[in-house]
Amino acid sequence: MHQILIEKHAEKDLNSLPRDVFNLIVKRIVSLKDNPWPTGVRKIIGSKNDWRIRVGDYRVIYEIDDKSRVVKVFRVKHRKEVYR
Repeated sequence: MHQILIEKHAEKDLNSLPRDVFNLIVKRIVSLKDNPWPTGVRKIIGSKNDWRIRVGDYRVIYEIDDKSRVVKVFRVKHRKEVYR
């Protein structure tokens, strides 16, 4: 089981979301504890340990550190804005 850490930017991103989207995304982030590589996960090209999952029109960008068993969430943004 992995520990989940949420960076300040991701926390701000989450707090700015509509409540129904917020609940859906938080549920998916919590599920990363048991399986940091869920179905549909994609590696971010050009990075070592950065991954992304889709939650509707939103993307959750996170890093997996298997050695210390930590999943660090960096950003939660709409798909149009997340890769800028």
